[in-house]
Amino acid sequence: MKAQDALQLSINTGKMISMGYLSDLTDAEMMKRPCPGCNHIIWQIGHLIASERSMIEGVCPGSMPSLPAGFAEKYTTETAKSDQPADFHSKAELLALFESVRAGTLTALSKMSEADLDKPTGVEYAPNAGAMFELQGSHWLMHAGQWAVVRRQCGRAPMF
Repeated sequence: MKAQDALQLSINTGKMISMGYLSDLTDAEMMKRPCPGCNHIIWQIGHLIASERSMIEGVCPGSMPSLPAGFAEKYTTETAKSDQPADFHSKAELLALFESVRAGTLTALSKMSEADLDKPTGVEYAPNAGAMFELQGSHWLMHAGQWAVVRRQCGRAPMF
């Protein structure tokens, strides 16, 4: 297995688990917070999409699709405090944007050489391009743990 294959496996596993948790949640349920002070799922997904686009664009300039004007500004630390659904995109809109961004990520990964994956990023939490790509699966999984709590609050059975 090549490094690119292992990275794609990690990215796809993060997607499979995350999309499973989101599959039957409604927009209203996705506005629930797992506990006071935590961010609701709608905000988290917007944050994940904006982050993924920014991170991969940083290691592969010009490779990522655009996001709608003002998208990233809707998903900042300041906007995370809002409980108004109108301040954010719908689940359907977010998942469509996610698919577009994720396709860009996987296309960029497919064009990377082994040497490209070793290139430093200057970012402490992902010191090389390979680590930045791996983060696209694990970052979603970091947030998905909170989604499992919301699912249980909504009466859903455990999935994984």
